[in-house]
Amino acid sequence: MHHLAHFFFFPFFGLPFVMYFLPSIIALIREKRDTLAIFLLNFFLGWTVIGWFIALIWAAKHDVPVVAR
Repeated sequence: MHHLAHFFFFPFFGLPFVMYFLPSIIALIREKRDTLAIFLLNFFLGWTVIGWFIALIWAAKHDVPVVAR
């Protein structure tokens, strides 16, 4: 593959992929406790605007500490 082809490949296939999975990426970076659940919500309902925003908000909010009894 020509090196110039990579320049055109990323904007059309890479950037939309990153934007679609942005909530999952944020959850991974922040080491969220519910990363798998956020990924599944993002994967199955991310195509809906509301599902994507719910996953994004969930990934961005702070985890409440777990109290062990």
